[in-house]
Amino acid sequence: MSFDFKDKVAIVTGAASGIGVAVAHLLAASGAKVLVADLNEEGAIDVAEAIVAQGGIAKGFAVDVSDALEVEAMVAAAQREFGALHLAVNNAGISGAAATTGEYPLDSWHKVIATNLNSVFYGMRYQIPAIMASGGGAIVNMASILGSVAFATAPAYVAAKHGVVGLTKTAAIEYAKHGIRINSVGPAFIDTPLLTNHLDAATLSAIAGMHPVGRLGTTAEVAALTAFLLSDDASFITGSYHLVDGGYTAQ
Repeated sequence: MSFDFKDKVAIVTGAASGIGVAVAHLLAASGAKVLVADLNEEGAIDVAEAIVAQGGIAKGFAVDVSDALEVEAMVAAAQREFGALHLAVNNAGISGAAATTGEYPLDSWHKVIATNLNSVFYGMRYQIPAIMASGGGAIVNMASILGSVAFATAPAYVAAKHGVVGLTKTAAIEYAKHGIRINSVGPAFIDTPLLTNHLDAATLSAIAGMHPVGRLGTTAEVAALTAFLLSDDASFITGSYHLVDGGYTAQ
């Protein structure tokens, strides 16, 4: 499937690695001007430079998405650099500590909620007015399969991702009449450095086997769904939660 984002301006957070890289590249290859935003400034710049080398238009930007003022500055940077904002993908996130609820570290709870949930609110808080000023557009918030099911030893992550789904639905009905569509995407376990760099082969194989299709998902598969939801082909889709999970949640 091909997409046409010519003359559109997009922000992608968490775009220095994993799913964010794939989304940023696909949007740019489809004609969008992309602000590649990440806490890792060097990584964001590298991704932006790779996009430019391939004929796209992009700019790297350093942002801590858990800081509202930095998120506000990120949106202002997209408007300043490219003249508008039409599309946003709030993708940045962290996994947090692995512990049961009764023993979960308080510092990890606060950090996961700040990075995975507060950041999505901050993103929409400043993206929505900018998108309205540009005549409308679309937002995709990256949730997870854990936005609908549980996972033992990940209470903060599960709570945050359930929150992202609910926040997305609320904003979607608020701004549907203003020409802004807002959806969330729920990936299962995706083949990214965050996963593969921290797990051994046996564990990765076991995780792959948890999916009925028998493998991990790819960043390209998540990016394709994300781009579709941002595109005019999805003009009647808003306020919904779309899984890309190899059948994980159907079990």
